[in-house]
Amino acid sequence: MPELTTDLPPTADVVVVGGGVVGAATAFFAARVGLRAVVVERRPLLGTLTTSVAAGGFRAQFDNPYETALVLESIATYESFAEIARLRDFDLGIQKQGYLFVTSSPVTAKRQAQRVASQRAWGVDDVELLDGGEARFRFPYLSERVVSARFRANDGFLDPKRLTYGYAQASSATFVVSTEVSGFSLQGGRIAAVQTNRGAISTDNLVVAAGPFARPIARLAGLELPITTVRRQKLTVMNLPEVPLDAPFVIDEDNGGHWRPTSHGAQLMFTDPTTPPSDPAWDVPVSHDFAFLLLDPNSEHAVARVCPFWRTVWERGSNQWLLQAGQYAYTRDHQPFLGPTPVPGLHLNVGYSGHGVMGSAGGSRLVVDLLVGKLTQSDNPFRFDRPIAPHAFDVI
Repeated sequence: MPELTTDLPPTADVVVVGGGVVGAATAFFAARVGLRAVVVERRPLLGTLTTSVAAGGFRAQFDNPYETALVLESIATYESFAEIARLRDFDLGIQKQGYLFVTSSPVTAKRQAQRVASQRAWGVDDVELLDGGEARFRFPYLSERVVSARFRANDGFLDPKRLTYGYAQASSATFVVSTEVSGFSLQGGRIAAVQTNRGAISTDNLVVAAGPFARPIARLAGLELPITTVRRQKLTVMNLPEVPLDAPFVIDEDNGGHWRPTSHGAQLMFTDPTTPPSDPAWDVPVSHDFAFLLLDPNSEHAVARVCPFWRTVWERGSNQWLLQAGQYAYTRDHQPFLGPTPVPGLHLNVGYSGHGVMGSAGGSRLVVDLLVGKLTQSDNPFRFDRPIAPHAFDVI
C-alpha cells in the first residue's frame, strides 16, 4: 500500500493537488517519466470525496472522437494494470459486462443508429445496434416498450478505490494527507512553491487534480476556471434477487435512469439536468427524494420503465438502501481541461464532467507528456484555451 504521511517534503519535481483517482493517476504517470511527485490531499485518506461515490463504470461509447480515444487508452491500461504498474496479481475488480443504452422512442432510436455509426468510425468497431426484439432476446428483463438499444460487451465497471490505491502504490510518490493548500508562490510569474498549512514545497510544476475543488484551487494562482460543480447522487439497494448478477450497465436514454448490478444488489443513478449548480463541498448532502424518483414506477425517472422487475422491488418495499452524494465538475463542453495554463508551471487535470474514473489513465498520461514536452499544445484537444461550444446534456 502507498505510504501516507503528514511530513511535508521541502521540494518536488511536481506537486499534485488532490488525492482522488485523477491525482493518484497523475503521480503514477509522472513516476513513469522519472519525475518525483508529491501529492497533497486535504483528507486523511485517498479517494474519499468524489472517487468513493463513483459508480466505477468505463465505456468507449462517447459522442466525440477525442474522449473516445482517451477512454480507450484508459481501458487498455486497466486490462493490463498489474503488468503495467508492476504490481503482481493486483486486482481492479474488472467486470466486463457491457454498457446497454436503451430507448422506447423512435426519435432516439434514429439518434442511436447515428451514434453507433460515428463510434465505429472512431475505432469502436465492437459496438452493436440492436432492435427491440434482439435486445429482449439477449436481455430478457427488458420491457416490451424498448424499440432499440446500443451495446458494447467490452465496456464494464471496476473498483474506483482499488484503482486509486493501485496508481498510488505503483507511483512511489509521497502522499501528504490531512494537509490543506492555502496558496502559491510565484517568481517572475511562474509557479515556484505550493503553500500549505504545514509549510511550503518548492516546485516548478503544479498539477491541479482537485475534482470539484479545482476552481478555488486554481483561483489561488489567479486563474479562473470555467467549471461548474453539480451535486450527483448514487443509490445502492441491498439484497436484490431480481437483479441478474451478469447484467450490463443499463441506461434508459429517454429518462436518464440507469443501474448496474453489484455483489449485494444494485447501484442506481440518474443525472438530472435540472439540478442547480452548487459550491464545492467537503460534505455533500443527500436527498431521499432521489431514491423515490428512481424506484417509484410512477416517476418519470423510474428504472422500472424499461426493466419491469424494479416494480416488484418497489412493491416489496423492504430492501435497505444507502444514499451517497458527490459533485461532478462540468466544463461547458463536458470535456476535461488537460495540460498547461496561462500561469507558467500550472497544469490542469480537471473537469471530467463525471468521467474521471474512466478517463484517468489516458488523461493523466496526456497531462504528464505535455508537462515534460513529449507533446505540444497543438496535439492537445483538451487544452484550456480551446474553443468551447455548449454541450447538449447527456444521460450519463
